[in-house]
Amino acid sequence: MSDVDVFDPRVFARGVPHDDLRRLRDTEPVAWQDEHEVLGWPSGPGYWAVTRYADVKHVLRTPEVFSSWLGATQIRDPEPDDLTFIRRMILNMDPPEHNRLRRIVSAVFTRRRLERSADQIAERARALIGAVVPRGRCDLPVEVTDDFPLLNLADLIGVPPQDRGLLLKWTNRVIGYQDPEHAEIVRGPDGKPINPRSPAMLADMFAYAQELAEAKRRDPADDLMTALVQATVDGRSLDDAELRMFFFLMVIAGNDTVRGALPGGVLALVQYPGEYRRLRADPSLVPSAVEEMLRWHPPVLTFRRTAAVDTELGGQRIAAGDKVVVYFASAHFDERQFPDPYRFDVARTPNDHLAFGQGPHLCLGAHFGRLQMRVFFREFVRMLPEVRVEGEVRRLTSNFINGVTHLPLRW
Repeated sequence: MSDVDVFDPRVFARGVPHDDLRRLRDTEPVAWQDEHEVLGWPSGPGYWAVTRYADVKHVLRTPEVFSSWLGATQIRDPEPDDLTFIRRMILNMDPPEHNRLRRIVSAVFTRRRLERSADQIAERARALIGAVVPRGRCDLPVEVTDDFPLLNLADLIGVPPQDRGLLLKWTNRVIGYQDPEHAEIVRGPDGKPINPRSPAMLADMFAYAQELAEAKRRDPADDLMTALVQATVDGRSLDDAELRMFFFLMVIAGNDTVRGALPGGVLALVQYPGEYRRLRADPSLVPSAVEEMLRWHPPVLTFRRTAAVDTELGGQRIAAGDKVVVYFASAHFDERQFPDPYRFDVARTPNDHLAFGQGPHLCLGAHFGRLQMRVFFREFVRMLPEVRVEGEVRRLTSNFINGVTHLPLRW
């Protein structure tokens, strides 16, 4: 077992532990991690932490060896009674069943549909940034970037304006379950906390998703939920359970990835003022700057797989049934892949980062995420003078999402 702890979510609340991850890459690229009790959540069996870029990519591209379906995709094991339910989500499927659902969703989640919303996204960015410009200061996540992807996503899905606050509530419950600011701990009869991804904790969200799907069937609109209820591939459409699961995935994954990436990108600019000024002087660099922000501050820190067969990785024997967790926050700083990886470079090319995954689970919403980031940063460098951090930066207590919960800025 490694003496480096990259499991504890409190470690990441202090910032990505780059020194420890580099040590693992150099000496134990596949290292056993103790899954100890933390913050009232019980201990687990432990797992293999995969930290080198090439190994991370290999794990993601070989679902026949490293399965999403066997134990789902979060480090902490789901309750055995919940596993059947969790496996209905595309994120927790392997081919070929994964391929069927992906074809249905890909048919409606098209680049053309997403690009139609570009003007509305730009208008929202201008409104949110413009509201804080005269004050000369803001807490960026609280006042700007928490709302930006949430409202864009609500428009895309077709969630009525009066219900949009629910999306943030559900996201915080699921993603922030270990964070002191966001945790809503509910305990079962045995006194143990109930997993926020369990059916019991998602009942209100799934009930809403069902109501929304039925409303779109009765009264179709030009939105993604309507397209999903109408979509068929090879004569098959999504059943109600699959629709509910896609709603969950869109709300949680679609919201919190961009929500984490935006303040992370701003923080990188502030920490590297030369690159910040370079971007302000040449806004045509925004697309490459966004890719570098995604490398530098990947919105997802880790993803779990389970070994389907006995195998070997990074010189370690891995037994069937072992948990295997890939670390994007390490792979993106692997000197074997990225020259001078600790240099933030808004014009870096090539930049083959893994922020949106790899292999069969390459993120369906990658284009929408990039679109929002590009629009936001074009307006950010245009509308604001050079900003600086004034106060304490607070990060989400999580070993999954690379969140920034408070980023006080002044200009």
